[in-house]
Amino acid sequence: MSNYDSYSAPHSPSAPRRLTRRQQDKMIAGVCSGVAAHLGVDVTVVRLLMVAATVFTGGAAILLYLAGWWLMPRG
Repeated sequence: MSNYDSYSAPHSPSAPRRLTRRQQDKMIAGVCSGVAAHLGVDVTVVRLLMVAATVFTGGAAILLYLAGWWLMPRG
């Protein structure tokens, strides 16, 4: 039996983060708040980026938001 047979990967100090819609700081469905919490940035930054993306894509970013609303579980 070698030393590699009983090798186990070190444990992560924190559980993996899940992308969820947050009920705190939500305005419509909590998608931007959930993305901001997942990325560790301020929710205002994510909301401003979402507004800019909506303007520059001619509204196509709204589909991305709706997909997040539908696919992301509540957190």
